[in-house]
Amino acid sequence: MSAVSPASSETYDYIVVGAGSAGCVLANRLSADPTNRVLVLEAGGRDNWIWFHIPVGYLFAIGNPRADWCFRTEAEAGLNGRALNYPRGKTIGGSSAINAMIYMRGQAGDYDHWRQLGLTGWGWDDVLPVFKRHEDHYLGAGAFHGAGGEWRVEFPRLTWKLLDEVREAARQAGIAPIADFNTGDNEGSSYFQVNQKRGFRWSAARGFLKPALSRANLRLETGARTERVLVENGRAVGVAYVKDGVRHVARARGEVVLASGAIGSPHLLKLSGIGPGAELSKHGIPVVLDRPGVGTNLQDHLQLRMIYKVSGVPTLNEQYHSLFGRAKMGLDFALFQRGPLTMAPSQLGIFTRSRAEIERADLEFHVQPLSLGKFGEPLHRFPAFTMSVCNLRPTSRGALTLASADAAAAPRIRPNYLATEEDRRVAADSIRVARRIVGQPALAPYAPEEFLPGASVDDSEEALARAAGDIGTTIFHPVGTAKMGLASDPMAVVDARLRVFGMEGLRMADASVMPTLVSGNTNSPTIMIAEKAAGMILEDARG
Repeated sequence: MSAVSPASSETYDYIVVGAGSAGCVLANRLSADPTNRVLVLEAGGRDNWIWFHIPVGYLFAIGNPRADWCFRTEAEAGLNGRALNYPRGKTIGGSSAINAMIYMRGQAGDYDHWRQLGLTGWGWDDVLPVFKRHEDHYLGAGAFHGAGGEWRVEFPRLTWKLLDEVREAARQAGIAPIADFNTGDNEGSSYFQVNQKRGFRWSAARGFLKPALSRANLRLETGARTERVLVENGRAVGVAYVKDGVRHVARARGEVVLASGAIGSPHLLKLSGIGPGAELSKHGIPVVLDRPGVGTNLQDHLQLRMIYKVSGVPTLNEQYHSLFGRAKMGLDFALFQRGPLTMAPSQLGIFTRSRAEIERADLEFHVQPLSLGKFGEPLHRFPAFTMSVCNLRPTSRGALTLASADAAAAPRIRPNYLATEEDRRVAADSIRVARRIVGQPALAPYAPEEFLPGASVDDSEEALARAAGDIGTTIFHPVGTAKMGLASDPMAVVDARLRVFGMEGLRMADASVMPTLVSGNTNSPTIMIAEKAAGMILEDARG
């Protein structure tokens, strides 16, 4: 690579590393004041591909190097030695450009737990106004929702008879229908609300970044891989990045803000010499700041994708494999922006408890009128639906470690799924709950037949835990690898204002800072974190 002289570097007030879900919000908020000069660096490209915008495009984006960083985990003992693909968005908007588009906040208890850990300002009553601030909800403004913000939320434009019957089966199994998952208690069944606008995906880039790019004080660089944070005298003063084979330096008068996600942000910290000293030294990286918690505390929702063959009721599988069906789907979308091409990966949600004594819902089902082996593969040729279930609050903890000191080399990802006895128990219970729902009278007319894990797997704890290891896969919710905590916690990486302990001028604002997983999908909580972070950055700058 050729290099430019550091003397030719430019200076900004704020440098945001990553234009994913969090970075788009930060770019918008930090540049709202025209006196702030803001640089946003995105290693991926522009979202100028049609499948970033048509909702069903996730089928083509996940696993495609144009849209996905295509990470892989290490072989997982809890998954019976399997390694998993680990998708992360590779474009402006980040994973919000390829994800399920599900608008979900989690439970009030998640955030109240953060507050109970000593993280002032992160309780449910603190974060609810932040969620509402940027929301544009189809129900309009009210006690739980906002209107007029950048983050559009709509009701899905398609329903399925089969999903209505699953919802009725859940009711028969004792799980009541509810109207809204986002009021603090999501126990029950409902159709997921989605981040779409008139049938198109509404990514963070569309909502927050693109409207701000007309500002003269905001600069976006795509295809720009940040190699390290520059530190002088205990302060982050800028970054070094590579674009088109040329190394550049950008300096920050104010702060450097890392927003590259639960994989990218801790990886960059380690490349910059901030992390576990022994690990950094092993790779020849000079230790700038020994923080043992960087890259630890990795948490993710493991989904168990149970599949049931059915008959006598339409599923997407038949339409997908029919020329007429595909043509009809295309016309429905082209003419009316409706039909299966507007579908989020999951339409019906069910939140319930794995056992009666659990305090609040600890299982989330994503129910889909389709089935496939894995994302990126064609749908099955037989009619079927998927009952994907995940443990919302796993106790297993994994880690992200360096593969080398080369910034272009992917890190090693070890989620450590099903490592605890409790997680294995919840996995077994979750399969039992799914079977109980599918066994209700509402679904009997369609003769559901368990394809995965299969009726041959009995209800014993041992058999179900082994089956969970066979069928489990990520639902794309990694968090926690640079967790918030108190100064007394040696494994915490940032404080409650998201400032990196022991380092001036460096903040983190993405899913990596979550101390524990939220009880639901993680994209909108990440956007809330970025909104809150931007407010704190600007407040601290004012003194």
